[in-house]
Amino acid sequence: MARKEKKREKSPAELSERSSGILKAIIKEHIATVSPVSSKAVAERCPIGLSSASIRTVMADLEENGYLRRPHPSAGTIPTEKSFRLYVNTLSELEEPVESIKHIIRKSLRSGTEGLLRDATRMLSSVTSCAGFILAPKPEELLIKDLSFVSVDASNVLLVIKAHTGHVSTRLVKAKKRELNLDLEKISNYLRSIARGLTLRGLRDRVMEDAGNEKNQYSTLVSKTLALVKAVLRDTASNGEELYMEGKANIFDQPEFKEDVQRIVGLFRAFEEKSLLLRILDRSIREKGVNIRIGSECAAKEFEGLSIVTAPYGKSERALGSLGVIGPVRMDYSRIIPLVDYAAESITRAL
Repeated sequence: MARKEKKREKSPAELSERSSGILKAIIKEHIATVSPVSSKAVAERCPIGLSSASIRTVMADLEENGYLRRPHPSAGTIPTEKSFRLYVNTLSELEEPVESIKHIIRKSLRSGTEGLLRDATRMLSSVTSCAGFILAPKPEELLIKDLSFVSVDASNVLLVIKAHTGHVSTRLVKAKKRELNLDLEKISNYLRSIARGLTLRGLRDRVMEDAGNEKNQYSTLVSKTLALVKAVLRDTASNGEELYMEGKANIFDQPEFKEDVQRIVGLFRAFEEKSLLLRILDRSIREKGVNIRIGSECAAKEFEGLSIVTAPYGKSERALGSLGVIGPVRMDYSRIIPLVDYAAESITRAL
């Protein structure tokens, strides 16, 4: 008996204008209602000028090609990840945030840097009804405005750094007292004279340059300073990155997850671990503009059924961090993409 050949799925480019229009209508209806969509609902609510029977025929073809699925044989259809990827890639009708929402975003960004990031995370969660998260700037990437070393005890020194953004960070560094003696004030004064406008890594390179200059009259001081700066960078790298997150309950309350206790527990663990989101946000820093990862594109089983929308903030040639929201795959992308973009631009200006 001849083996039945599997029908090749149509690619997005091969969908007819009619099929694309019906699929778009189904996606919009599903986003609005959270329910499976029937051909009757498409015919009644979407002005596409086709009968329910004609729509059913197109929907059957879309289902066969992996764009729709049925949660139950007798139910309507639900768009798949493949549908939402096509929808996002061809999305041209983005909703500019209304002035009242822009005001909320701007108002949340009026405090100092640390408060700003916390408030901005809450704001993202509030205006998108998703979970909001922000990856704070790495201390070693911020431009230095002022700094000083302060003795804590016999073996610990505290570095206090004020960045050009207004962000104040501290780093506790282990140091040998016999190496430091009473030179901390001289070391602080020396660093202030060269640090302004540099990052910590740039400062290390500058001190290394001075240390290599045999004519430098402060060679002993410079060598001690270099040891301290290297220790700061080493300890900074081991401290990890700071991730602010708000609004996890917004996800747990979604119909897709609300009744699935095991799913909620898995998501809660993933959010508490944070390493999965950190990897995605680290990549986002190197990307331009808003990026959307849908379902399995998040490359983490824990985020199955969710989408992540991210954007870097900071100057285009030198991003400081990134932010984003995480929510159900059926999130309202036309509204959320501009919100994430505006929030990133607003934080850039505020910093």
